[in-house]
Amino acid sequence: MEVGIVRRVDIDQQMQEAYLDYAMSVIVARALPDVRDGLKPVHRRILYAMHDMGLRASQPYKKSARIVGEVLGKYHPHGDAAVYEAMVRMAQDFAMRLPLIDGQGNFGSVDGDPPAAMRYTEARLANLAGEIMADIDKNTVDFVDNFDGSLTEPDVLPAKVPNFLVNGAAGIAVGMATSVPPHNLGEVCDALTFMLDQMAKNKEVEFDDLLKFIKGPDFPTGGIIYRYAGEKSTDGENDLIKTAYATGRGRITVQAKVHVEEMSRSRHRLVITELPYLTNKASLAEKIAELARDGKIEGLADLRDESDRQGMRLVIELTRTVEPLEVVKQLFKLTPLQSTFSINMLALVEGEPRLLPLKRALQLFIEHRQEIITRRSRYELEQAQQRAHILEGLRVALTHLDEVIDIIRRSQSADTARENLRKKFKLSDIQATAILDMPLRRLAALERKKIETEYKEILARIKHLEDLLKNPKKILSAIKEELVELKAKYDSPRRTTIVDQQANGKPVMAGDLVPAEAVVVAVSQSGQVCRWPAEEGLEPARGKQKDSLAVAVPAHTRDTLYLFTATGRVVIIPMHQVPIGSGPGDGPSLSEFNSGPIQPLVAGLALGSSEAHSGYLCLVTRQGKVKRVLLSDLDAVRGREAVVMGLDKGDTLLAAFATRGEGELLLVSAQGQAIRFAEEEVRPMGLPAGGVMGMKLGGNDELVGAGLVKARGNVALVTRQGQGKRVELSEFPKQGRHGQGVLALKLAAGDAIAAAATVTGSDRVMLLSQKGNNKTVFAKSLPRLSRAQKGEELIAIRGKDQVACLITLPASD
Repeated sequence: MEVGIVRRVDIDQQMQEAYLDYAMSVIVARALPDVRDGLKPVHRRILYAMHDMGLRASQPYKKSARIVGEVLGKYHPHGDAAVYEAMVRMAQDFAMRLPLIDGQGNFGSVDGDPPAAMRYTEARLANLAGEIMADIDKNTVDFVDNFDGSLTEPDVLPAKVPNFLVNGAAGIAVGMATSVPPHNLGEVCDALTFMLDQMAKNKEVEFDDLLKFIKGPDFPTGGIIYRYAGEKSTDGENDLIKTAYATGRGRITVQAKVHVEEMSRSRHRLVITELPYLTNKASLAEKIAELARDGKIEGLADLRDESDRQGMRLVIELTRTVEPLEVVKQLFKLTPLQSTFSINMLALVEGEPRLLPLKRALQLFIEHRQEIITRRSRYELEQAQQRAHILEGLRVALTHLDEVIDIIRRSQSADTARENLRKKFKLSDIQATAILDMPLRRLAALERKKIETEYKEILARIKHLEDLLKNPKKILSAIKEELVELKAKYDSPRRTTIVDQQANGKPVMAGDLVPAEAVVVAVSQSGQVCRWPAEEGLEPARGKQKDSLAVAVPAHTRDTLYLFTATGRVVIIPMHQVPIGSGPGDGPSLSEFNSGPIQPLVAGLALGSSEAHSGYLCLVTRQGKVKRVLLSDLDAVRGREAVVMGLDKGDTLLAAFATRGEGELLLVSAQGQAIRFAEEEVRPMGLPAGGVMGMKLGGNDELVGAGLVKARGNVALVTRQGQGKRVELSEFPKQGRHGQGVLALKLAAGDAIAAAATVTGSDRVMLLSQKGNNKTVFAKSLPRLSRAQKGEELIAIRGKDQVACLITLPASD
């Protein structure tokens, strides 16, 4: 429209056109992601700007304010707050399944805490973002002008990563919205690999086959998804996940992960460890407190947040008068602990919004990667051909070296020399220039050989690229190789659990997700914990050569695990939280379950709910002290770790085991003495107390073993030099506490008992040396000798090595 000229227009028509332009601008340029890279324009511009600034994962962080300024000034002419908010989200591990930005500083929390101002935080690209940007400099994508035409920006990113499904998306446009849930990278890669295999065989990909790989959404905050609406139908028509994937639209129920812990005096507490996606923990706690104040939920005695760096733990203590599961039902009904997640897989396809079923979204990603690899191969082929052309000229020059030197020497100028070389050897301008630019050092024999080698490699590379471009199936194979590599580098275990439905209206609890079975729990010397089914026997307990076993505990998946450190502390872990592994060294570190540094472990217990509220915990130190604690006192522990025994300076905890309060204890010292006395002689004490003397020790002596006297049992003894035996417990007379005891093993000169334990014939005994040698035998196979006799060789000890410990293990079936 010309300036100064006023034209009359119909306001209805003008409003329609203006609103349509606005709507399309919001849809295409702001609110909806592109299915190819899964990014909205603002996210794409942030990543590209950071890439352009050189902020790779291996480079130092830069101030967020500088990054935001770069994005605003070059690519995104909108508000700085909006750009910073978008950048922050890509760094939040509770919002993104795999964050694309590595942030340093306060980038917000699941409590809803706002991030620090951009002048305080710093950022750089995450490793995964490097995979999204890979090959962008190889003419793989189209570039368009920025807002003022002074620069160009990518229309889409190359994206090796199926980011649209892996990290999902959410956005509200005009008249439409998108809500794509995050997924597990490994599952998506497996589905894509399957599709590529089928395409290579010219076979149709069945939708149901894809569901074998992609089980459902995988939210970064975990939680539980119910697959079916109500009872499972015989034809599976009420499968909510399948319906959403088949149509691109649906609704699923997401629930927090909650478990019940028993406390003293018949009380219980609810512990929330995972929340539905995008649920604000602080707001949730306020909502629960409000419902309790208003009397809408009864029986809540206390509410506190015990979350730390090791994970979420929102604790709700209940009164004795309420049934825990009834309270859970009310919480799920009245709070966001159970919510509905709407799936609407809307994305831009060739610049237009399209609703995408799962299969179509995967197909579009493969088509995108086909185009990227084709364009990359063409670019690399062109570069290789240009290099081969130059090398051909250099080879000609080296073949006719004397003539070339003579021509150059006789030429009046560089241009004349170039022209003379072209005419003499039929070279191109590029080849002639390369010869003139060649340093004299390239004339050396070794350098000439390098040129020949490079030329052969370039020809092989050209042949490979030409074959790739001629054969679409080879491109599919290249995509598959990239996905396999991507999964190997970035895959992580599924966080969200998928269950069928509630059983008889009962909510699914965290413990219900673990099959009820007998297991063996193992903790390695470096503090890694895992479990495996007891039916697999004891072979996994041998562990890795460099990370041997420290503690092994027979248990059940419904138990609670108590691990005791040498410093007198206990780490408490619900058994369902212990991951499945293949042996010591194959699980997460204990640092994920407690807040302090990993301490050496000396013992472990696994107790069911009934056992944990009856009986005693017996603790024994190396300096001879013994202590009894009511097991029910451990219910008062807030969090996952507590002090269970105060220790004197220089003393360490040696053993911890459960008793019924009516048994007898056996203590064994390094100098071969042992004492047996009634546990009733040790009165129960509180958790911080230090205990009483159980055995009088000599000057350099210390306890090396302690246990509960078992009917028809034995004590297994092994010395530092590998000598040992078993002695019937009946040979040890019952004495009073704090005595010197009686002889348990006659020692050779310079030797001492390394470890001792009370065993039965069906137990297995593992002997471990300081250098990692181990030997496992049945306790009944140990030589049975009297107290006064020496031991026999149990394990071969060489050089300066010596026995470090003796671990009893449950018998295998």
